[in-house]
Amino acid sequence: MRPGKMMRQVLGSIFKKPATILYPAAKLEMPDKFRGKLKYYAAACIGCKLCMKDCPTGAIIINKVGDKQFEAIIDLARCIYCAQCVDSCPKKALEATKDVELAQLDEKRLKITFTLNDPEGKVTEQT
Repeated sequence: MRPGKMMRQVLGSIFKKPATILYPAAKLEMPDKFRGKLKYYAAACIGCKLCMKDCPTGAIIINKVGDKQFEAIIDLARCIYCAQCVDSCPKKALEATKDVELAQLDEKRLKITFTLNDPEGKVTEQT
C-alpha cells in the first residue's frame, strides 16, 4: 500500500464513528428469541426427561428428589445453546434466557443445579 493512500485512510477514520460496540462498558441488547443461559422451573417439571433425551450433548440431567419433585443439573460447559430441550419440554419447564455473560475461570461453576426448596415454587440456583 502506498504511504499517501494509507495516510488518507488513517486520517479519514479519525472522524468516523467506531465500527465496534463498547462492550463491556455498554450493556449488550440481545435480540428476541436469543438462546442464552437456560432457566429451569421445577414446579412445572413432570419428570418426563424429554429434555435429557433430546439434548445432543447430554448437558441436562433431571433427578427425582421427592414425590412429583425434580431437580435439574445443567452443565453449561457442555451446552451448545441450541434450545432443543426448551422446544421438547411439554410443560415449558425450561426457558432460554438472554444471559450471555457466562465466562468462568473455574469449570465447576458452569455446572448449575436448580432445586425446588419450598412449597411456594421458588427455585434456587446452586453452582
